[in-house]
Amino acid sequence: MQEIIELRRVTKRYGDTEVLGDLSVGFRRDLATALVGTSGSGKSTLLQVINGLIKPDAGEIRLFGRPLPSGDLFRLRRRVGYAVQGAALFPHLRVARNISLVGEIEGWDRRRLEARTHELMALMNLDDELGQRFPYQLSGGQQQRVGICRAMFTKPEILLLDEPFTGVDATTKREIHSRFMDLIEAEPTTVVLVTHDIQEAYALATDLAIMRNGKIEQQGTVTEVVASPKNEYVASLLRDGLAS
Repeated sequence: MQEIIELRRVTKRYGDTEVLGDLSVGFRRDLATALVGTSGSGKSTLLQVINGLIKPDAGEIRLFGRPLPSGDLFRLRRRVGYAVQGAALFPHLRVARNISLVGEIEGWDRRRLEARTHELMALMNLDDELGQRFPYQLSGGQQQRVGICRAMFTKPEILLLDEPFTGVDATTKREIHSRFMDLIEAEPTTVVLVTHDIQEAYALATDLAIMRNGKIEQQGTVTEVVASPKNEYVASLLRDGLAS
């Protein structure tokens, strides 16, 4: 299957600290890959490199079969959704406008903005009346769902998720997972999900990429990696995740 995201020998350092080291990895089109590793393994930096938020010191990033441009990335980012831990909503904007802001920037008319906002809120099981509230008036789980709605507003071909479902209780997380799966089934996209939660990776992803010290330790389908861990690091990460 074609890889829509490719990183070739990518390196990123901060001073003497190597965060990504000669890293090569690809992500398959229209599938979800969970990127898993211990804290400090480079997962979030990898997402930021893919999105052009951080420039690598060496190597090549290719999206949609082309090198990531070094200049204006605005046009590219129309095709890439991004959601982070804590939702990062604008506190001074009502929920509906938080969701539709990207469409406003794109010049969509009001009817189209409202229709798309309603569609996404329905898919994520958010009542329309919540659209008139401010983020602080929502629960943590509702804020996370709003963040996903915003990231999916323009139907991106790539969706980058950095721990977007943390900080809620297990029941709420299962509900968000269910709604998220409904959304990407309705609107297929290539998902790269950074998570420390192995069980979340099993629930949401087809593929699994294990990181350690800025490198990919093992990659394959979830079934393949679970059945044949490459080494004790991978085996213990999977074992500890299942036990938690």
